[in-house]
Amino acid sequence: MLWAPTDPELNARAGEAGTHQTPWPHLAQVRRVRRRRVNVRTGETEDEVSYALTSLPPHRANAARLLTLLRDHWGTEHKLHHVRDVTFDEDRSAIRTRAAPRVTAACRNLTIALLRRRGATNIAAACRTFAGRPRTAIAAVTTVGCEVMK
Repeated sequence: MLWAPTDPELNARAGEAGTHQTPWPHLAQVRRVRRRRVNVRTGETEDEVSYALTSLPPHRANAARLLTLLRDHWGTEHKLHHVRDVTFDEDRSAIRTRAAPRVTAACRNLTIALLRRRGATNIAAACRTFAGRPRTAIAAVTTVGCEVMK
């Protein structure tokens, strides 16, 4: 369930309690999201409430639109970042200086995109396949429109 106040006066005051005592200039809405999860094994119910801010005004994004945007965001989070964290163990990476972390993340994103373009649904399995077949991996990168992975 998503709650988004549409009162311009209420939204305009958000941020006043901060250290600068002034409203945030681009804030258009504050949203409250309530999630309820049921653990299928135990039957236990868990409630979670979170808050978010957006620059989208109510006439461009009502509560239903904001909920769609939120779900799309988490879809991307799970589809890309989770794969990077789990498959490439990115959180434990020792690469931390200058532009190297961004370059490495870009290479990982490119790898994921190429594998998905080739139809891979399990990125870890596809990486293992290509690790054992370096010529096939090179062909996958250099060949356009040909089915390489079998």
